[in-house]
Amino acid sequence: RGMARILLECSLSDKLCVVREQQYEIIIIPTILVGTFLILLVVILRLFIRGQRAQQQSPGLRGIVPVPPSRGLSWQVSGHGGCVSVPLKETSVESLLRTSTQALAELQVPREQLSEVLEQIHSGRCGAIYRTKMYTGDPAKPKTVVLKALKEPAGLHEVQDFLGRIQFYQYLGKHKNLVQLEGCCTEELPLFMVLEDVAQGDLLSFLWTCRRDVMTMDRLLYDLTEKQVYHIGRQVLLALEFLQDKHLFHGDVAARNILVQSDLTAKLCGLGLAYEVHAQGAIPATYTVPLKWLAPERLLLRPAGISGDVWSFGILLYEMVTLGAPPYPEVPPTSILQYLQRRKIMKRPSSCTHTMYGLMKSCWRWSEESRPSLKELHSRLEIAARTADDKAVLQVPELVVPELYADVAGVSVDSLSYSYSIL
Repeated sequence: RGMARILLECSLSDKLCVVREQQYEIIIIPTILVGTFLILLVVILRLFIRGQRAQQQSPGLRGIVPVPPSRGLSWQVSGHGGCVSVPLKETSVESLLRTSTQALAELQVPREQLSEVLEQIHSGRCGAIYRTKMYTGDPAKPKTVVLKALKEPAGLHEVQDFLGRIQFYQYLGKHKNLVQLEGCCTEELPLFMVLEDVAQGDLLSFLWTCRRDVMTMDRLLYDLTEKQVYHIGRQVLLALEFLQDKHLFHGDVAARNILVQSDLTAKLCGLGLAYEVHAQGAIPATYTVPLKWLAPERLLLRPAGISGDVWSFGILLYEMVTLGAPPYPEVPPTSILQYLQRRKIMKRPSSCTHTMYGLMKSCWRWSEESRPSLKELHSRLEIAARTADDKAVLQVPELVVPELYADVAGVSVDSLSYSYSIL
């Protein structure tokens, strides 16, 4: 309206009117151009940020995927045990160790009780793992234990994380089907976590040895029957029920994460994901797990929960009845989600009974709500075990090449080397 009034007061040949009209054009046109540029810049930045997030969440090259957040983390952490990490308010490692001494006093093992002879059994990214003797009473009857050492030099955050993992074991308490914490040495550097020694090793290696023509070795009978598969499976379910009672889930149930003793007592290990959930209330974006053991909701990066462990338990049954075969051998690890989205599951192995395969299929239902609970699965497994064959030994003549297995299963060869590295 202002422009119209000015023109009415002037003649068409008045130069002042023309000049004012040009001034309006000079102001309005650049304003429109600048505004358009800013809008385009905002759109481009949003698309770029969205692309970066999608790239961070995309599956890895070898069939490994980052873990999404879990359900109800804030409730689990604040309501059931709280944060087990040592508060990071100290400014030096020495002061941090002093403040944590009281909290870990009951777990401290005098260093003089540990033998100076250390047998290194693994060297990992976070430190070495040793087997040694611990003298607690009769010097003639020392106890064999495993020492997990924190790699030196260690910074404040590394020390806090190591102490937090010790406190996590303290929070969990003891269960016969979990690897037990015997104690710790944390009053001064170097720091040690003292664990029970399950000398026979992991279940996956045991299954592979069962394929060989070996009767016994290290007091362990390398034969496996259908009834014994149920026996091991029942113990794993007991460990998972124990974690569920603590409002936790395991997140990586697999034969490589189970240790076995000479009497086939099974010990669930690999509790790193459970620790992250309980201690921090979130799972680091760098935490990865093999794809082929994951439930569909995990592959779709939806919140993780105990129903995902039920799915993985079905994969564990498959591993045991095939004596350590990789799951989905015909499917590349990076194609497993598309395979499952077509509602396909693994076929029944020739060594698997219809009863056991029925248990597997119930674990592999697409919908989380339609899968059995741990207690339901436990009950069905015990019923199946009553009529299971305890005489016929499972046999698979082909030997396993670890490198080939790792490629088909979508795991790293290093992850198969020693199970204590993932405690």
